[in-house]
Amino acid sequence: IPQQQLSTGEVGYIISGIKDPTEVKVGDTITHVARPCEHAIDGFQEVKPMVFAGVYPIDPSEYENLRTSLEKLQLNDASLTFQPESSVALGFGFRCGFLGLLHMEIVQERLDREFNMDVITTVPNVSYMVYDKQGHSKEVHNPSGLPDATMIDHIEEPYIKASIITDTNYIGPIMKLCLDKRGELIKQEYISGNRVDLHFMIPLGEIVIDFYDKLKSISKGYASFDYHVDCYRLSKLAKLDILLNGEPVDALSTLTHQDNAVTFGRRICEKLKELIPRQQFDIAIQAAIGAKIVARETIKCVRKDVTAKCYGGDVSRKRKLLEKQKKGKKRMKQIGNVEVPQKAFLAVLKLD
Repeated sequence: IPQQQLSTGEVGYIISGIKDPTEVKVGDTITHVARPCEHAIDGFQEVKPMVFAGVYPIDPSEYENLRTSLEKLQLNDASLTFQPESSVALGFGFRCGFLGLLHMEIVQERLDREFNMDVITTVPNVSYMVYDKQGHSKEVHNPSGLPDATMIDHIEEPYIKASIITDTNYIGPIMKLCLDKRGELIKQEYISGNRVDLHFMIPLGEIVIDFYDKLKSISKGYASFDYHVDCYRLSKLAKLDILLNGEPVDALSTLTHQDNAVTFGRRICEKLKELIPRQQFDIAIQAAIGAKIVARETIKCVRKDVTAKCYGGDVSRKRKLLEKQKKGKKRMKQIGNVEVPQKAFLAVLKLD
């Protein structure tokens, strides 16, 4: 005979006919139809993701399989959120929200191990509060979701309170790392012996790419890092677009501080020049802030020596062949597509 009531220490289960698992979330109060509960049990809050990244299948035909995999993954990981999005360079995929970088790496690994899904993950970023000139606010998770620059009054970015416990020998390099990431030192406490606890206020957008790796490197592993989101602050941010032959690649677009935008754009262009293979036409790689081009690199085309068969004779023969080749290259550039390799999207994460 099934029990109608559970007592302390007992474990039970219910069987429901819920079709859509997204309708019920962890922490929801389940009541009886005949004896409904007046108030939901307090203490459960919906988890808010802080790091966002695009997840795309390597093979576009695997889009529906990726959706099914994420839905199954969400059943036992309520903190994972996703919604469909599309990219010019990567096709159809999903915009996923994670609790942090570690959570993002865990989800990637589970997609690979449990569901055998090969995916491309775009540059992780955080959510920003954008205020227009009418005073209305909007939460933006993706640089492509920003309104027109003429409509933006100001942008606020999330700041975290970070606590770093380390050996006193590494105070100098760690403080330099945090200050370079636009951090502010709040306080410094000596715990015991040669251990010190450093408290910083750092923009969340500065730590989601390479902060933890650099922290472990400069401290030789003797540094622990913990943080929690504190508030939003006004910041001078710029949207950095990467253009290939004049076409923006939205998967490589980032929001960065104005003081670092030009340097960061130049480094991305140099890295992409190394990774994108040469074509039969010139490829212009540009970094732009609005309508202003701040950096450019050119991948020279692969050329055939069309004058190899000309031995002697008038110079007009060579010039005619070169002009004919030049017109062909120009026509190729108009109709040719630049294939961006997968490793180019991960290169931004590994910039020194």
